[in-house]
Amino acid sequence: MAAKQDPEALAAARPLLTDLYQVTMALGYWRAGRAHDPAEFELFFRQCPFGGSFALAAGLRDCVRFLRAFRLRDADVQFLASVLPPDTDPAFFQHLRALDSSGVTVRALPEGSLAFPGVPLLQVSGPLLLVQLLETPLLCLVSYASLVATNAARLRLIAGPEKRLLDLGLRRAQGPDGGLTASTYSYLGGFDGSSNVLAGQLRGVPVVGTLAHSFVTSFSGTEVPPDPGSEVNVIGIGTSMVTCPRQPSLGCVYKLVSVGGQPRMKLTEDPDKQTLPGSKAAFRLLGSDGSLLLDVLQLAEEPPPQAGQELRIWPRGARESCLVRPAQVEPLLHLWVQQGQLCKPLPSLAESRAFAQLSLSRLSPAHRRLEQPALYQVALSEKLQALVHRLRAGASL
Repeated sequence: MAAKQDPEALAAARPLLTDLYQVTMALGYWRAGRAHDPAEFELFFRQCPFGGSFALAAGLRDCVRFLRAFRLRDADVQFLASVLPPDTDPAFFQHLRALDSSGVTVRALPEGSLAFPGVPLLQVSGPLLLVQLLETPLLCLVSYASLVATNAARLRLIAGPEKRLLDLGLRRAQGPDGGLTASTYSYLGGFDGSSNVLAGQLRGVPVVGTLAHSFVTSFSGTEVPPDPGSEVNVIGIGTSMVTCPRQPSLGCVYKLVSVGGQPRMKLTEDPDKQTLPGSKAAFRLLGSDGSLLLDVLQLAEEPPPQAGQELRIWPRGARESCLVRPAQVEPLLHLWVQQGQLCKPLPSLAESRAFAQLSLSRLSPAHRRLEQPALYQVALSEKLQALVHRLRAGASL
């Protein structure tokens, strides 16, 4: 008997869902003998969407599914051979055909986590050629999912906790994949269900709906349309949910932070586009009442902050350091995939939805405000700040 197929695998992205220049760079790494250099990339966003002060992390489940299925087929490699230079060494294509995710490690925010600018949603490490190839598909899987989840969370804050919110946007979505993603992650962000039947079958999203005008107008004269059932206290949202008209892109980026064990940093005249170098850890500092104080980024080699101990930090954009004494410390980045193997079960979509609502409840009213909110602070450790300063100074010589 054939093994039962995971229904969600039908929605998995394929390896060639990428940009050609990723393959061109892979060829360059291979020709330079650097295909196996250990490297680490971070996926993050630079500004919170919709003029708010937070985002919700989403898309991790799709990323893990994509990585576990990652393998170029013969037809994939043959197509790449048709678009790359004709003098490309056949050994490069043999290398591509043998690629899988067995060398890839992923740390990430759990789905439904509050996310803030500069704090990695994903950290991806592995052989340089392979983790470079992963850039476009991972961005594609995380950016829109997180944007939709955040949009849904904001709409939930507007509607309040009592009203039922339904996603009715499938017919307005940017294609079938966009429709499935929107239905899935609007549910994670706080909606109660979707009209999208496929999202119910593949993702377990509660399937709901009303009826179209055509049903009523199909009856004439004294005919009374049968009542298919209805309820009050329900809001159905279509176009404004799936298209995110106020901001159609989250603007996530995927940047190299370490290669061959050495930190890497993008230097530019625009300070907002400079990256933070090195393999890092991230922590959320809380007050004695459980309120969120700030997130701190530090080098992975540093000991973690300790509750009750004073810590010197550099708030991003500030000219001076300051001291903070957290009552509680929470690590943010969890190890999900190590050397291609899933380390622990992923939460179900319903569990991530509940976690998202818990996360939002911890935001202060000033940070939860939808218009002109207070900005949530992200800071660097002294050691990370010193590394940034050293690399900047070295580049100016």
